[in-house]
Order: sequence, then structure tokens, then C-alpha cells
Amino acid sequence: MAVPIAVLDCDLLLYGRGHRTLDRFKLEDVTDEYLVSTYGFPRQFIYYLVDLLGASLSRPTQRSRAISPETQVLAALGFYTSGSFQTRMGDAIGISQASMSRCVANVTEALVERAPQFIRFPEDEATVQSLKDDFYGLAGMPGVLGVVDCTHVAIKAPNAEDLSYVNRKGLHSLNCLMVCDARGVLLSVETHWPGSLPDCTVLQQAALTSQFETRLHKDGWLLGDSSFFLRTWLMTPLHIPETPAEYRYNMAHSATHNVIERTFRTIRSRFRCLDGTKGTLQYSPEKSSHIILACCVLHNISLEHGLDVWSSPATGHVEQPEEEYEQMESMDSEACRIRQELLLTHFS
Repeated sequence: MAVPIAVLDCDLLLYGRGHRTLDRFKLEDVTDEYLVSTYGFPRQFIYYLVDLLGASLSRPTQRSRAISPETQVLAALGFYTSGSFQTRMGDAIGISQASMSRCVANVTEALVERAPQFIRFPEDEATVQSLKDDFYGLAGMPGVLGVVDCTHVAIKAPNAEDLSYVNRKGLHSLNCLMVCDARGVLLSVETHWPGSLPDCTVLQQAALTSQFETRLHKDGWLLGDSSFFLRTWLMTPLHIPETPAEYRYNMAHSATHNVIERTFRTIRSRFRCLDGTKGTLQYSPEKSSHIILACCVLHNISLEHGLDVWSSPATGHVEQPEEEYEQMESMDSEACRIRQELLLTHFS
């Protein structure tokens, strides 16, 4: 009986028996320099990821059982850090472009499953205080639990005619809400918001707001820029500072909030699939959102492993629409009181 060609794995057709071909690349056979230049990370970090994700990547499936977790991790890292499914990348580890794509999907989902493990606000009192101390050391801004901002990542136009993903520049994107600490470690990430939504609307609808409105994180606040409303838990800059104290507050606010901009640049520089130089993410909004979140998880894991050197500003095209800020004065009298008290107590 003839075997339908459609059920054969692309790797078997292109390279022969998959499990033999796929084992020809060994991490121990190449230098750390090669791994960093090709896959973006050194050997020990890759070994850690294989151990972390191995159980998820070894799930038996008809199509990918011959591809080892090590090979899947390398394939995904190659895509995340280069933004390309180039044939030479697949050739280096002995798999086809189609299998590269499947590996990226498998590793992405495994990382997304582990996002709550690596992206979270600290809960114990000592760690929270250390978080505040680190921020205070930057520019003298007290009580800061994190800095928040949004960044756009370009995606292909959805199949359906959906204008909700068209941003202010007329490009399709996801508007991603992120919070980081003073080192650039991400504490909260929401990557699924359509690009047409302004930053203030994203925050208003975000799970992050529910967490802070219910006082899950007490005795502190986030710092946000002028695209957000002032809240009791979110300190924004003064629109028109007039007194020396107000100028000092705004300067400290700006210097502290700059951490999130540096973090965005670091993530885009390390994960070139997000920076637009290789074109938009060629996936549905949902899959694109997962890829962004997977890169954020890897960002935090890399910081845990000491790979925390701030990068220079990313080169290439970055899809970050400029917000046309309107003066967003809060009607929350309690929020205004808290900011005024902060001005008098720490900046007068």
C-alpha cells in the first residue's frame, strides 16, 4: 500500500532518519563564542533551559518525537535572537524550516506555561523593601514598587478585517504593558492588547490595575509617564512644574522611569524577532503575543543567570508609535493628596 506523502516528516524527506540526523549537532562540540553569536546565549544557559523545559518538549507527538529538547531549544533561541527562519540556521542543527517553526511553537508554549514562575511581584516584606531601596538609590524617589509603560510590537495583519490592531502610525501591532524593577527584571507583562488601544486604556483594562486597586500590593506605588492617569498607586509627573520641589520631583521621576525604556531596548536588542528589522511577526495576534511573552520570560531568566549587562539602544526599525499626550489630570482627590504629600515630604 502506498504511504501518503503528507504524513511524512519534512526532515525525513530532506535529511533521512530524523533521530540520527538531529543528533549530529552537539553543544559540547562548539565554542561558547559560537553559541552566543548564533543563538544569543552561552552553553550553561542553554543547558539550563533544556533541563527546565525538557519535560514539556519531550511530550510524544507523531511529528516531533525525533527532535530532542536540546535541538528544539536551539532552534527557538535562533529564531528569537535573529528573527529569521533562515535555512542556514536549520542546517546548523540539521532540521528543516518547517521543523524550525514547530520547535519555536513548542518552546514558546513551554516558556509561556512557566511565565508565572519567572514574572511576578515579590511578596515577602524583605524583598519588597529591597525593591523600594533599589529604586530609591537611582534618583531618590521613595516607595516605588515598579515602573510601568507600554511598547508596541509589529505583527502581520490578522486574516480577518480587524482594525483594532492598527496603531496610530497605521501599522498592525500589539500594545504590550510591562512593569520592571530597578535592574530591569520584569514584574508584570501583558502582551495581548490590540495596537489601536492607547496606553491609558490598556492600563485601565489590565489585570495589573485590578491587582493594585484591590490593594494586593500595599504601601507603595508604580511610576508611569504622562500617558497614564494619576492614581493612588500610580505616580505620574506634573504637567507644568512651577516650584523647585515640583521640578525635583519630575527630575527624580524621569530618571527612575527611564529604567523601563532601557529594559525595552535591551529586550529588543537581545530578541531581534521583536525589533522589526526582520519584518513583522508572521503569526496571529495570539501566537505573536505568546512569542513576546516567551522572550520576556527568557529576559528574566537571563538576568537570574547574571547576563544583565544593559545593551546599547537597538538598531533598526522599532514599531513604537508616539503617543500624543493630553493633560490627563486625575479627578482622584486622594491620589492628588498623596502626590502632594510626596512633594512636601521628600522634595521640598
